[in-house]
Amino acid sequence: MEYITPYLSAFSTVIGLVFFIGIIWWAWSPGRKKANMESAELPFDIPDEFRKDPS
Repeated sequence: MEYITPYLSAFSTVIGLVFFIGIIWWAWSPGRKKANMESAELPFDIPDEFRKDPS
């Protein structure tokens, strides 16, 4: 069992790297551009909480 430990460690590292690259690829894909732009504007669409009335 102690001989398989390095292989399991290497395998899990490779799987983690593949998932990481897949998520980056998905997030930066051209089909997500509109959703990314909408998400980037969300903080500016929230109304100010402490806005004073000009009365």
